[in-house]
Amino acid sequence: MTVLALVGAAVLAAGGLLPALGARWRAGLAVQAAGICMLGATGLAVLLGGRPIGAGFHSSIALGFGIDRLSGFFLALLAVTSVPTLVFARDYLTGVGSAGAARGLAALTGAFLLSLVGVLAARDVVGFLAFWELMTLIPAAAILLTGRDREVRGAVYAYLAITHLGGAGVWVALLTLAREGGIGHPAAMVAAGGGAQTAVAIAALVGFGTKAGLVPLHSWLPRAHPVAPAHLSALMSGLMIKIALYGLIRVELEWLGARPLWLGIALLALGLASALGGVLWALTQHELKRLLAYHSIENVGIIVLGLGASLLLARAGHGLWAQIAFAAALLHIANHAIFKALLFLGAGSFQRAVGRLELDHLGGLLRRMPWTGGAFLLGSMAIAGLPPLNGFASEWLTLQSLLHVSLFGPLGVALPGAVALAGLAATAALALLCFVKVVGLVLLGRPRRPECAMAVERPAGMRFAVVSLAGLCVALGVLPGLVVPTLAGLAPGVHGHPAGDASALAIPGTGGLRTVGLAVALIVLTALLTRARGHRRLAPAVAPTWACGQDVVPELEWTSSGFTKPLRLVLEGLLRPHRELEVVERGGMTQLIRYSSHTPSLVDRVLYEPAVRFGLRGAAFARRLQSGNVRTYAGYLLALMIVMIALAAAGALG
Repeated sequence: MTVLALVGAAVLAAGGLLPALGARWRAGLAVQAAGICMLGATGLAVLLGGRPIGAGFHSSIALGFGIDRLSGFFLALLAVTSVPTLVFARDYLTGVGSAGAARGLAALTGAFLLSLVGVLAARDVVGFLAFWELMTLIPAAAILLTGRDREVRGAVYAYLAITHLGGAGVWVALLTLAREGGIGHPAAMVAAGGGAQTAVAIAALVGFGTKAGLVPLHSWLPRAHPVAPAHLSALMSGLMIKIALYGLIRVELEWLGARPLWLGIALLALGLASALGGVLWALTQHELKRLLAYHSIENVGIIVLGLGASLLLARAGHGLWAQIAFAAALLHIANHAIFKALLFLGAGSFQRAVGRLELDHLGGLLRRMPWTGGAFLLGSMAIAGLPPLNGFASEWLTLQSLLHVSLFGPLGVALPGAVALAGLAATAALALLCFVKVVGLVLLGRPRRPECAMAVERPAGMRFAVVSLAGLCVALGVLPGLVVPTLAGLAPGVHGHPAGDASALAIPGTGGLRTVGLAVALIVLTALLTRARGHRRLAPAVAPTWACGQDVVPELEWTSSGFTKPLRLVLEGLLRPHRELEVVERGGMTQLIRYSSHTPSLVDRVLYEPAVRFGLRGAAFARRLQSGNVRTYAGYLLALMIVMIALAAAGALG
C-alpha cells in the first residue's frame, strides 16, 4: 500500500506538470485521474483494513507522511469526487478561452489536488501548514486566470483576506500543539493544562471554521464560488471545505485531550447558525452558483451539528450514540461532497449552454438537456434531504443523534440539543422550499430566453460526470447501512462500543439487502403501473395555457422573488431586504415598471463592513505619518526610544 500511495502521488504530480510544460492538457487531466485513483484505492484499503501506513503523527519539524483510517476515508472521498470532476474538465476547459488558459487551469487543478492530498497525508506541523497554504493560494490563482474584472478581483481579495486572517488560528493551534508535543498525543495536552487546551480549541475553531465556511466566518465562500470555473467550484465546495473539517476533527475531537462541555455547545451553536443562516440566505439568491455556495454553508452547519452531538454524547457516557453521531457527520461529509460536486458541475453545463445563470433567465432545460437536467434533479432532491437519496440518510442520523442529546443530557446540554434539533428540522424544510424554486425555475416551465430554447446537451465527458455522481447519490441513499458501522468505528475517544454494534440500531438502510430489495420492488412496481396506465390512456390532447386572455410570455411566469416573497415578508426584520421600484409614466399612463431586490448578508453588515471602515480609517491615519521628511522620522524614533526607556525604568523600579 505504501508503494501504491507513493506511485499515486508521483503520477498526480506528473499530471499537473504535463500541462505546465506545454504538453497536451487533456492528457495531463487523464494522468491526474489515474494518480488520484491510486491514492483513493490506498485510502480505501487503509480505511477497511485498519492498519496505518507511513509515518505516525509527531510534533517535531521532520517531514513525515502517512495514512491512517480517518485520512484514508478522506482520500477515498477525494478520489470518488475528483475523478468525475476531472472527466468533466476535459470537455469543459475547451471553452475557457485560449489554449494557454486551459493548460494553466489543468496544471493548477493538479496542483490543487496534490495540496489536498498533502494536507491529509502530512504527519508534522511543517508539512501540514505548507500544504494548507498551497490549498488556499492555488484556487485564487486559478480564478484570476479565467478573468480579472472588478468582480473577480474583489472576490479573490475577499477570499484571500478572510481565509488568511481567520486561518491564523490554524497556525496558532498547530504551533501550540507542536510546542506542547500534542500532535498525535492527546496526553501531552492534558499535561499542558486547561489554559493551553482552551487556546488551542478556540484557535482551531476560528482557523478551520473560516476555511470550512462556518458562520460568521463564511463571507468569502459566496463571493469566490460563483466566479470560479465550474470544476474548480466543485472541488472547492466538495473537497476543500471538507479538508478544513478534517483538521477540525483532528484537533478538537482527537488531539485536544479533554472534551470540555463548552466546546460541544459551541459546535452546536455554530452549526445551527450556519445551517439556518446558509439556507435562509440561499433562499433569497437569484444566481444559481451563489445559491449553491450558500447551501455549502448550510451543509457544513449540519456536519458540525453532528460533531457537536458526538462530543456531548461521548461526554455524557453514551458511547454508542456518540459513534452514531460521528458517523452521521462523516456520512454527510461524503454525501455533500458528492451531490454538491454534481450540482456545481450541472450549473457549469447550464452556463455553457445558455451563457448566464440568473434564475429568472432560465427555464425548460430538463427537456432540452435531459441527461444533465435529470442528474441535476437527482442532486437537488438529495441536497433537499428527500428519501431514498443520500442526503436524507445522513440528515436523519443527525436528527436522531440530536434527539438523544436532548433526551439524555442534563438540562444545560438537553436544552441546546433540543434547540439544535428544531433548527435542523427547520433547515430541512427550508432547503426543500429552496430547491423546489431551483427546479421550477431552471429545469421546468418554458424557456425564458432564446438561449434556453436553443440549449443542447453537453459533450459526453460532461454528461458522464454528472450522471455518475447522481448514481452515487442513489447508491448511498439506498445502502447507508453498509458504510455507517465503518464510519462509526472512526469516532475518536469513544471506548467500550465496537463499531459493529452500530448495525444493531434501527438506522435507515442498515438492513442492507432488504433495503435494496425494497427499492428495486418500488422501481419495478412504478414501471409496471406506468406501463399499464399508458396502455389504457390515449395520447393527451394539447391545449393552450390560459393566461386571462393574453399571450403567455416569460414575464408572466413565477420569478425567484415570487417564490420566496412570503418568507421574506415574515423575516423582513432579520433579512432586511433592499428593494428598488422604478415606474415610468408618459401622458399620465404607466408605461413600464421595474422592480429589483437583493438581500445583503447580515454578517457583512454587522461585522465585516464596520471592520473594513475601521481598517481604512487606520490606513488613512497611518498614511499621514509617512510625510517624507527625515526630521519627522527622526522624531518618531526619538519618541519611541523615550517610551522604551520609560517602560524599562518602570519595570526596574517595580
